[in-house]
Amino acid sequence: MGLIAPLVPRLQEIFAERIVASHSDCGDETIVIRRDDALDTFRALRDRPEFAFEFLMDETCVDRLGETPRFEVVCHLASLTHGHRLRVKVGIPEEDPVMPSLVPVWKSANWLEREAWDMFGIRFDGHPDLRRILLYDSFVGHPLRKDYPVNKRQPIVSERDPIATDWKFS
Repeated sequence: MGLIAPLVPRLQEIFAERIVASHSDCGDETIVIRRDDALDTFRALRDRPEFAFEFLMDETCVDRLGETPRFEVVCHLASLTHGHRLRVKVGIPEEDPVMPSLVPVWKSANWLEREAWDMFGIRFDGHPDLRRILLYDSFVGHPLRKDYPVNKRQPIVSERDPIATDWKFS
């Protein structure tokens, strides 16, 4: 397979007003988009044949405490059709930590968004089942936030026997 032409110039040409920042360093291509444009931009990245990003590899969050916006949702996309990858960052303000869910675009976003909610407190508007995935329901706060108190005591929960469950399989 030969060298792949950089995506950033073509993305800037098509999504000019939507792209806040971009870079292409060492073959690592990144664009930063506005939250209000996120869902439409992600759909276009998936649906336009020239990009065909049919695979959401990862969706996570970064806490940039002290910066504005405080949070970034970071998505890593791959095109199996064209063999290229792209990192897309979306700034999320601390006072309104909400982003449109990507589950309607990629089903794989489901558990990834639940993890970002659980660890960082980013709400994903339109998510079909946004609840904790790693921590128990009575856990208070979001432990990967940089201002989460290190010595915070959590409610004690009773131990559950993972073997003796009341689950029924049909």
